[in-house]
Amino acid sequence: MEPVAGTNRTAVTEFILLGLAETEKLQSVLFVLFLFAYMVTVGGNLSILAAILVEPKLHTPMYFFLGNLSALDAGCITVTVPSMLGRLLSHKRTIVHNACISQLFFFHLLAGADCFLLTAMAYDRFLAICQPLTYSTCMSQAVQWILVAMCWTSSLANTLTHTLALSTLQFCGPNEVNHFYCDLPQLFQLSCSSTELNELLLFGMSFLMAGIPLVFISTSYIHVAAAVLQMRSVESRKKAFSTCGSHLTVVFLFYGTGIFNYMRLGSEEASDKDKGVGVFNSVINPMLNPVIYSLRNPDVQGALWWVLLERQSLR
Repeated sequence: MEPVAGTNRTAVTEFILLGLAETEKLQSVLFVLFLFAYMVTVGGNLSILAAILVEPKLHTPMYFFLGNLSALDAGCITVTVPSMLGRLLSHKRTIVHNACISQLFFFHLLAGADCFLLTAMAYDRFLAICQPLTYSTCMSQAVQWILVAMCWTSSLANTLTHTLALSTLQFCGPNEVNHFYCDLPQLFQLSCSSTELNELLLFGMSFLMAGIPLVFISTSYIHVAAAVLQMRSVESRKKAFSTCGSHLTVVFLFYGTGIFNYMRLGSEEASDKDKGVGVFNSVINPMLNPVIYSLRNPDVQGALWWVLLERQSLR
């Protein structure tokens, strides 16, 4: 919405999140479903993190990155779902302006770090399979921490860019966000000042956030596939494809929904598709990650059983 000269405007101090359902009956169903999804996601990711911390066999670079991924996924769903559950309980759909911007900031910070961490995990698999003799040197503890720090730094730079650009926009009504959490495309539609620069920034930064990591991931797995096909042992091939398959599944789910949601120009009207993608980004992806990694990984399964049995024995 373009500003109109000579008219009085009242700055928006709160937004109304329309959510996923209108009727009270559907809202009750959604509350149960999302509460269950939240408990499963946080419980699953924290269980994997606990298993990695207590099991010495899992103190390797691959599981170091997996532990970080689990922590990010638990944080990502915590940014969006608890506040939505609170609104479903109270039947109040409002969120103050500063809380909306804060939610957007932390969601993009965690999701962006997730994006780069998946690239670091692909690099780890490349070194482990294609350069096994120098793996321990190339992927030392110092290197692991440097890669994680780079993930956070890159994500913070991206998030600050969008947040600062968003702070230049004026919101003077309407204030109804057609979503269940605050996100950039939906807020652009409510601005009464030009969002052209913001949309170009979103498209450009999304291209960098998705394009560069995908090039690195694709290159890594081309080399990995070539190396795996040269292995003589069938068991070695199966193990390599199993660990890489879990990571690739998460990559396809994460980048597929992210590209659909953010790499578009123009203020398109918010639709149910956006809400569906939002559910996938903020709820389903974090919930599926521990399932994908634990079901396909006997080491993680064994450590998880040990953690659960140890907890039972302490009671």
